Amino acid sequence: MSEPVYDLVAIGNAMVDVLAHTTEEFIAEQDEKCGMKKGSMNLIDERRAVELYGEMDAGIEVSGGSAGNTMAGFASFGGKGAYIGKTANDQLGDVYRHDMKAMGVTMNTVPLALGAPTGRCLVLVTPDGQRTMNTFLGAGVELSEADIDENLIASAKVTYLEGYLFDPEQAKAAFKKAAQIAHDAGHRVSLSLSDSFCVDRHREDFLNLVENHVDILFANEDEIKSLYQVETFEEALEIVKGKCEIAALTRSEKGSVIVRGDEVVEVAGVKADVVDTTGAGDQYAAGFLYGFTQGMDMATCGRLGTLAATEVISHMGPRPEVSYADFIEQAKAAA
Repeated sequence: MSEPVYDLVAIGNAMVDVLAHTTEEFIAEQDEKCGMKKGSMNLIDERRAVELYGEMDAGIEVSGGSAGNTMAGFASFGGKGAYIGKTANDQLGDVYRHDMKAMGVTMNTVPLALGAPTGRCLVLVTPDGQRTMNTFLGAGVELSEADIDENLIASAKVTYLEGYLFDPEQAKAAFKKAAQIAHDAGHRVSLSLSDSFCVDRHREDFLNLVENHVDILFANEDEIKSLYQVETFEEALEIVKGKCEIAALTRSEKGSVIVRGDEVVEVAGVKADVVDTTGAGDQYAAGFLYGFTQGMDMATCGRLGTLAATEVISHMGPRPEVSYADFIEQAKAAA
């Protein structure tokens, strides 16, 4: 086993989030118009991105991307991390790379010189705090095996894979290459299922990944039920046991359930005023993985994830607005 330099390296879609409040009626209109489903992630092309941007209310623009958000939370806890994601050599790409480095996250992926612009995700937030994402992947789809830094992967305790990135074929190859490098170095691989619609598109590939390449799985209730095509969370919980080393399953206000072998740990949720659910799963993963890479027990890892997720849903935007390091002693004290 090689000696780790980083706690965590994440691979994901590097993109800028544009977040705006909207109404239930607007989502319904868009559903009728183009099949936009509330609470889902919808892949769109550049033309549709421009059209929808013009129809949205004024919003905020922040660096995002699921795994990028996780790295922001991980760094806020004090973890040492790196990120692999494809941006373009444009203004948004410059901003994205600057934001990652400003947080202390290493990002050395070579930008795309020609072709698609940096990706962006148009996020519509309804009054109940639910987010509906419309994603133009842009340069992100160009990420390939060539972008997988073998030395970087081999030097991280955990390599974290973002399920949203799984749409392009070359990204699948990049994932498998990264997983092989990590395991050859004696380190672990983690996967986020990202979205139930994403699972529906790639179920067989995800099943193969979970059983053969993944040590730590993150999924919410809908995603894990979709993966195993069952009606209840309890059924999915029984199936996932033994499929990978650890499964951390989130259940919104019900908290989370963590499975490790025969050990099942239930972590209570924390009451919060929900403003925007964007980034909740990302920040749960950040807290859990920080605890895991620091050798904490499953319950404490889950509490760190819960505290981070609770913070991020209390405001607009998918990244921390407070120092997550302040949650560490709080989580340990609850043991």
